[in-house]
Amino acid sequence: MTTDLDILQEQINRSLDKHLPRHSDIAQAVTDAMRHAVLGGGKRIRPMLVCATSEAFGKDATSALPIACAIEFIHAYSLIHDDLPAMDDDEVRHGLPSTHIAYGEANAILAGDSLHSLAFKTIATAPEHSAEIKLMMIETLAEAAGWAGMAGGQCLDIEAEGRHLSLGELQVLHGAKTGALIRAAVQLGCHCAGDAVSKEQFLLLSEFGNRIGLAFQVMDDVLDVTQSTEQLGKPAGSDEALEKNTFPRLMGTEQARELAHTLVREAQALLQRTRLQTETLQQIAQQVVNRDH
Repeated sequence: MTTDLDILQEQINRSLDKHLPRHSDIAQAVTDAMRHAVLGGGKRIRPMLVCATSEAFGKDATSALPIACAIEFIHAYSLIHDDLPAMDDDEVRHGLPSTHIAYGEANAILAGDSLHSLAFKTIATAPEHSAEIKLMMIETLAEAAGWAGMAGGQCLDIEAEGRHLSLGELQVLHGAKTGALIRAAVQLGCHCAGDAVSKEQFLLLSEFGNRIGLAFQVMDDVLDVTQSTEQLGKPAGSDEALEKNTFPRLMGTEQARELAHTLVREAQALLQRTRLQTETLQQIAQQVVNRDH
């Protein structure tokens, strides 16, 4: 049965295809690699959050689609680099060869760099938003993607390999590595809604993003030890092989699973306090924990 989330995901996929380059006189291998990395698969959680948050304020999702694409380009670039030999050294992503396997390591790095640039160009040229709003969006996404957010969390993750972190330290790590971009997706959706968003609603929705961002990572850790490579579409057990700190390793698989569900319940309670039409956001929050890959 087709759901509203399926329809939204298809809208996002079409918009991603439209915004990605198809041809280049000087870098066809790079544009091909960009399309491989973005269109090869993915749950589209982050772009769906952008659109659903904007819709919660009564806005048309169409106006949020370029911004949704921008955050997915950042996410895709991070996965290209994450799979590289210097990082996690994974050869499979979304059930397909990782970008560096399909197009070579150098072209993969350049494709990641190009998706990073394309993200900000996509925001800058979005037709439905004022220059002031677009500047806020660029600042939000840049902060979430850089050393204070996702990239910083990656650095923490690498430095923590081989040593044991406390639960608090692990939450800080993933609050940056995974959570920052998910929180930014919700905040970007708020920016799309403009003046309709109160300060209280922005803070509540940001905290909602924090909760489901952490829940998403907890479930990723659980799935890494409970699912096969075929089910995940990426190498299973890779966290254990790299001696990474994970929630199942720290607290056990079932306790980690329960933590993820608790975080989603807390996130949904925050949504109720916004007094907005958040049915789609509620569904996305449930999808974070009710998945098998």
